[in-house]
Amino acid sequence: MQRILSYPEAIKEAIEQEMTQNPSVIVLGQGIDDPKGTLGTTKGLVDKFGTERVFDTPLAEDGMTGVAIGAALAGLRPIHTHIRMDFVLLAMNQLINMAAKMRYMFGGEVFIPMVVRSIIGKSWGQGAQHSQSIYPLLMNIPGLKIFAPSTPYDAKGCLTQGIRDDNPVLFIEHRLLYYQRGYVPTGNYTVPFGKARILANGEDITLVGISQMAIECLRARQYLKEIHIEAEVIDPVSLSPLDINTILDSALKTKRLMVIDNAWMTCGAGAEIITQLIERNLPRDVVLKRMGFASVPCPTTPSLERYFYPDAKTIALNAYQMLFSGKKTWQPRTELQIEEVEFKGPF
Repeated sequence: MQRILSYPEAIKEAIEQEMTQNPSVIVLGQGIDDPKGTLGTTKGLVDKFGTERVFDTPLAEDGMTGVAIGAALAGLRPIHTHIRMDFVLLAMNQLINMAAKMRYMFGGEVFIPMVVRSIIGKSWGQGAQHSQSIYPLLMNIPGLKIFAPSTPYDAKGCLTQGIRDDNPVLFIEHRLLYYQRGYVPTGNYTVPFGKARILANGEDITLVGISQMAIECLRARQYLKEIHIEAEVIDPVSLSPLDINTILDSALKTKRLMVIDNAWMTCGAGAEIITQLIERNLPRDVVLKRMGFASVPCPTTPSLERYFYPDAKTIALNAYQMLFSGKKTWQPRTELQIEEVEFKGPF
């Protein structure tokens, strides 16, 4: 019988199992010992493992990232959690100049086995300073590995892999994914870096969705099925390293590929994926496109915010336009039954 867990339950189980098996794993971050425990992902850990291994931190992101780096250098495996990815901006010096470079600068003699969890999201008017997805900035930095899983299965496997890795790992979560539920094995397992996952097979167009956009792509696929268009949906899962070969094979099969990013498009993950495809001598008859955030700061007003993000309908409409070169018009006739509850917030 398959066991079903939610996305946060899968994250918590990965942390709890690794802490049980390895006493060097510690957890720190703002509010992680709170009764709500980072949206439930760290709830109860302090009761089980004590305050020496699970502890709250002050509003000092750069300094506390330095503490995590020092702990990793001393032989521990810290998991540092940021409730919003925007707060990672305050720790850039430690992440980029220290964590990412130390192994290289010391000739491979030191290791930084550290996971930085950060949560992205949207809705309920979070505004310009609490809605940013800055993982494309960090994809630019050698020495950092980046996971952005969309399913509970991959959330547990990727986080376990990240905790066991000897390099600094960024683990990107999306609030709306917290309502995803899926099969998660009870035992330990890992999901490798640099391996994308095909979430649905199709022959007509490839949709590459990053993080929660993978779910929007699956919904867009349902709209497109109304008019007998079969979309293949790929979740990169690992953004650095990136599995470009799986994406390339799909592009060669469908001849049309669209990347839907969970961030702004300029110098984004979509730009990187499309560039790597072109560099592999992709035939000219393969049509490429990207979608992402509108090129403005995220508005707080919900009526404007809905124009800021791609969603299933806009993805389906853009896919349709790619297939028919804008010569035909179409609108989805049905409303999908949304499988997940929209995030109501605040947490």
